[in-house]
Amino acid sequence: MVTRVVVIGAGVYGAAVAAGLTRRGARVTVVDAGAPAGGTSGATFSWTNSCGKQPRAYHELSVASMAAHRRLAAEAPQGDWYHEGGNLEWADGDDARAELRAKVEGVLDYGYEARWLDRDDVLRLEPEMAPAELPPDQIAFFPREGWVDPARLVGHLLATAVSGGAEVVRDDAVTGLEVDGAEVRAVRLASGRRLPAAAVVNCAGPRAGQVAELAGLALPMRNTRGVLVYTSPTTVTVARVVHAPHVHLRPDGRGRLLLHSPEIDDAAQPATDGGYQVPRPAVDRVVEAGSRLYPGLRDATVRDVRVGERPIPGDGLPVLGRAGRLPNFHFAVSHSGATLSVYAGDLVAAEVLGEDRDAELAPYRFDRFDQFDPSDRPDPYAG
Repeated sequence: MVTRVVVIGAGVYGAAVAAGLTRRGARVTVVDAGAPAGGTSGATFSWTNSCGKQPRAYHELSVASMAAHRRLAAEAPQGDWYHEGGNLEWADGDDARAELRAKVEGVLDYGYEARWLDRDDVLRLEPEMAPAELPPDQIAFFPREGWVDPARLVGHLLATAVSGGAEVVRDDAVTGLEVDGAEVRAVRLASGRRLPAAAVVNCAGPRAGQVAELAGLALPMRNTRGVLVYTSPTTVTVARVVHAPHVHLRPDGRGRLLLHSPEIDDAAQPATDGGYQVPRPAVDRVVEAGSRLYPGLRDATVRDVRVGERPIPGDGLPVLGRAGRLPNFHFAVSHSGATLSVYAGDLVAAEVLGEDRDAELAPYRFDRFDQFDPSDRPDPYAG
């Protein structure tokens, strides 16, 4: 069995992989260029779902991942990072409504829970919504969906790993990989530290392509940005995830709300400090859309604006498991990391240590990119 593993990245995937490895007896070092959950995992809408994901195998992976979240939260003494209140979604315009109907029909055909609600049904669930902002009917409700607090989830998983003997190295970027023949032998860090490794797991999120390149592998990525607006505590009650035509929102704990709109994601621009800046009018646009839906939000203030970089492999599907040409180098990279990480991360950990997980991981091997045509990119995620 592999005993010494370096996990690159301390977000939801890295934490889940590390917890799975230590539970199986491995010696683990988790390294991150910043703080745990300080990258994409700290700036994500973190909606748990399998709503419209294609192909069928990806849908089933997401459903299994949602079940893994439920189990983990139920088993943990303080599993307060997981919230399963459902998701409401409706659309404007004939084309968008037809697309939503097709999505609901598709997930129902897969056996996924979904049902149609009318305005009165929704107001019983969310009584502080403005009735005039809701259509009379054709409002989709997905009752098993929800959201996670990624920082709390990462904290629990890393604490589990550390209690199993793992070391967490923060603020120390990976600068090199020592590759000898068909194996990675060590990981080099910016501090000058060298970490010998019997296996390496690339959980570097948006930087996964760069880490793969250090190993001589070409992982195409098509990352996108997402602007998230966090309110200060407010008296407005939002009980679940809501996808309205011009704003997406959910609770964020302790009376706070998280708002997002794809309409302003392109407003985020690189700043001189290496981060991003978002013009105030774009932020105000999201808050105004939220306030139209929940009038009580007009008294809320913006506490924070974050820009997350979504890690999206070139064909949109996850990259999980070993690389054929470098079999002790493994991947755990995807969009929908908040949904997939607990389950998929544990599958990867099991494979690192020699367990056969090919039935689950075969569709997501890195080696599919040997024949990858960047002009042929399906959209497997419709959420």
